Amino acid sequence: MDEQRTDTKLRSHEEIAARVKALESLMIEKGVMTTEAVDRMADAYENEVGPQLGAKVVAKAWTDPEFKVKLLADATAACAELGVGGLQGEHMVVVEDTDDVHNAIVCTLCSCYPWAVLGLPPNWYKAPAYRARITREPRKVLAEDFNYSIADTIEIRIWDSSSELRYWVLPQRPTGTEGMSEDDLATLVTRDSMIGVGPVMEAAK
Repeated sequence: MDEQRTDTKLRSHEEIAARVKALESLMIEKGVMTTEAVDRMADAYENEVGPQLGAKVVAKAWTDPEFKVKLLADATAACAELGVGGLQGEHMVVVEDTDDVHNAIVCTLCSCYPWAVLGLPPNWYKAPAYRARITREPRKVLAEDFNYSIADTIEIRIWDSSSELRYWVLPQRPTGTEGMSEDDLATLVTRDSMIGVGPVMEAAK
């Protein structure tokens, strides 16, 4: 059963990638965009806009209580203070993980996502299987599809993003990081931890 689920998931990802590639080729052929424009956009979201910016915001919130309050009250404005924002970064809402609550995000209608802090959405985020199942059986999806087990004593809350509200997660700061700088803390923050489907990295001992 697990192998069948994995095969289905891989085929879904491959089909999405193939459709994207075909659409890209058609747009280039019709003169709607150029290969250079596609490469520039990909480079921008890999190196200028992406999870490293979200990680920077999380690290700031972990070390600055006043900034954390601002982030949870108005994520878009708080991120702007750090020079983070722009396309697909409007109307962001940050939800905080605690000892009692774990959060995860999805877009059940399409693939709305805070690009400005997380970069381009992964293929699985756009896949119908994830969008349908995470709302119905989140604990099972996290454990089976992402190898991420959440204790039964912890409540899981799923947040449905849209073009009006783009959610992302403020994960808990890992233990043993009290003396680390913001830059070092940022290296522990993963994209998946800000989506809610994976943990932050542990500090090196």
